[in-house]
Amino acid sequence: MKYIQFPLSLSIIALLLPLNSLQLSAAMVHQESWQISQAFKPPKRQGPPVSAGGSTRGSSSCITENKSLTPLIPTNKLGLTFSERPTLFWFVPQNSAKTANLALVTYPEKKLLYETTLTLPNKSGIIGYTLPENSPTLEIGKTYRWYLTLACNQQDFSGNPTVDGWVERIQPDSSISQALAKANARNLPSIYAEAGIWYEALASLVQLRRSEPKNLTHILNWRQFLQSVKLSAIASEPLLTIQNSKFKIQN
Repeated sequence: MKYIQFPLSLSIIALLLPLNSLQLSAAMVHQESWQISQAFKPPKRQGPPVSAGGSTRGSSSCITENKSLTPLIPTNKLGLTFSERPTLFWFVPQNSAKTANLALVTYPEKKLLYETTLTLPNKSGIIGYTLPENSPTLEIGKTYRWYLTLACNQQDFSGNPTVDGWVERIQPDSSISQALAKANARNLPSIYAEAGIWYEALASLVQLRRSEPKNLTHILNWRQFLQSVKLSAIASEPLLTIQNSKFKIQN
């Protein structure tokens, strides 16, 4: 794996991070050397079966700031997973809706597999939702499409802001399985990113950010990871927790 390694200075912190995001002494900065892991490496495979739409404001949008509802997925809208119940992530801007509807549909049957209502936080940020234990498992080799819709208009959902994306579950090969068995939490993001396993790469990065929110290595890795899939605009957004989400990562 390739790394960019450099002594971290106060000037770099000033350029890359909000001034109030960290409280580090000059001594700590002087003594530490940090590594930025490589960006997400998309797998060499076809994109989703049909073009997946991006963010749609909708005719009855209740978004109250100049930002868009944004799914955290690669640019081709298809993410791979090893998990039978992966975690999905979105950036949700400030809005007046109290809930959002999540639907998961099989492909090519277009059969509704799972549907739930998410209680939204009262501020903008990135939220995640892990498919629960009582939801159907994703089958290996199958592709699914998900939709997240803000419930701006409870009577007519047709004009509500909606984003969609795809998830395909695959089986890890023996080399990746061995690497994961030996890995600790800090190694997981790079293993998944190198293998092109989007949902676990993202979830493991989020887990590190939550466990050590002021760790510069995790912050820089997070920013480079999102930049590699053209999501730099939301890299500084806070990680939020929703009431009915049980966040976890499955190897």
